[in-house]
Amino acid sequence: MDEIKRHSREQANLLRYVGRWLALVTPLAFLAGVASALFSWLLDLATQTRLDNPSLLWLLPFGGIFIAALYRWAGRGTDAGNNLLMESITAHEQDDSSVVVPGRMAPLILVATVITHLFGGSVGREGTAVQMGGAIAARLGRWFRLGTADQRILLMAGISAGFGGIFGTPITGAIFAMEVLAIGSIRYDAILPCLLAGLLSNWTALALGTSHAVVVLPSGMAGGILPDQLFLSAKVALAAVFFGLASAMFAALTHWLGGQFQQRVANPFMRPAMGGIALIAFTLLLGTTDHLGLGTGQIQPG
Repeated sequence: MDEIKRHSREQANLLRYVGRWLALVTPLAFLAGVASALFSWLLDLATQTRLDNPSLLWLLPFGGIFIAALYRWAGRGTDAGNNLLMESITAHEQDDSSVVVPGRMAPLILVATVITHLFGGSVGREGTAVQMGGAIAARLGRWFRLGTADQRILLMAGISAGFGGIFGTPITGAIFAMEVLAIGSIRYDAILPCLLAGLLSNWTALALGTSHAVVVLPSGMAGGILPDQLFLSAKVALAAVFFGLASAMFAALTHWLGGQFQQRVANPFMRPAMGGIALIAFTLLLGTTDHLGLGTGQIQPG
């Protein structure tokens, strides 16, 4: 009888845990999914407008100046971007709520990214999606008056919701959010909230008409006999090593160049302007615009 009571208590606690996080994550995932759908639509509109009007590239330096002015006027405390989210998660792990993620981070990064793509800049989608989801989660955490431990998990769920909603990869988004501070180190207490957030955000974005990019493998790649599949898996594993090395080199080079640029160009308005001029010169030198914007249209299977 005692064993039955203990088992019943465990099941009741589990149900309360699931119900509580479902209630917390559902509004977060819904808002992140709506934000992802809006971002996706605006990004497609900006990209098509740029393709229809190639001369918009010449306005990229002025777009950079406008974004710098926008952040200087309304974005104080948000310019750290993803690093601010990481600092906030780390602070909440240490029961410190002093690091605050402002809610205005979401609309600011949305506007800045769309403007950048409109004029030909290439800033990707993942950073924007993560910052939008994290900013929404931080705002909801304050509204719900959550403790630091729960706010940390909700922030991670927000990252998962943003990633899953914009890319249509909720499981990948959940894994990314759970190991966001240290690759290979999973925060297991956030598994359920992150999975729920990623799934619900993706479903919301799809319900609002968002279409995610689909890569169709050429015939013969998806099937084949076992030796062929093992050989393909070995090639993928080998390629993954080089992908990782390239990523590490890119991250190190980006940090170094960013630091050098800040040291040598003190004016915050000149930095994006000079970056825009450099991209225009690079485009003219190469004689192609394939590297502008997302560049996903240049990726072909095989």
